[in-house]
Amino acid sequence: MGTTTKPSNGVIILGSARSDGNTAAIAQQLSADLQWPIFNLLDYQIEPYSYQHDYTNEDFQHLIEELHNYETWVFATPVYWYAMSSTMKVFLDRFTDLLKIHKDLGRQLRGKNMAVITSSNGGNLGDDFFIPFRASAEYLGMNYLAEGHTLQGVDNGATLEGFREKLRSYSEAEKQNG
Repeated sequence: MGTTTKPSNGVIILGSARSDGNTAAIAQQLSADLQWPIFNLLDYQIEPYSYQHDYTNEDFQHLIEELHNYETWVFATPVYWYAMSSTMKVFLDRFTDLLKIHKDLGRQLRGKNMAVITSSNGGNLGDDFFIPFRASAEYLGMNYLAEGHTLQGVDNGATLEGFREKLRSYSEAEKQNG
């Protein structure tokens, strides 16, 4: 589980079926380079969205409250059947609660930053994959900073470096303006 840090920092939200897979390795590389913590969604009990909002013994609200300590959220997900992982999808679906029953937390997303890094064993990831993230960021008033796709078993140095540079550039501009 993550720890609280300065608001100008970021966090990596790992949503994979494996804590030791290729996407986790990508998240760990980014974490080490950027000095940002990883919140692994497998460490939390998050129930699927319910219209009745009848959640019991789950961690979504607590997790969101912790994540609000960070200005930039990097979503790290493998690509399963041309889509984000089910773990990540359940997490994003629960953002509906931030618009319906936890509006105070939902409003705090405005002005935060979002980025997405993916991993798969195929290079056929189309641009449409990122639409749910881009559209969610826009709807929630978040700044969509970057997206990157890495191939498993291939040197991803250029992809990761380009992704890190986009995040660093934004962080440096933010420091100069703030």
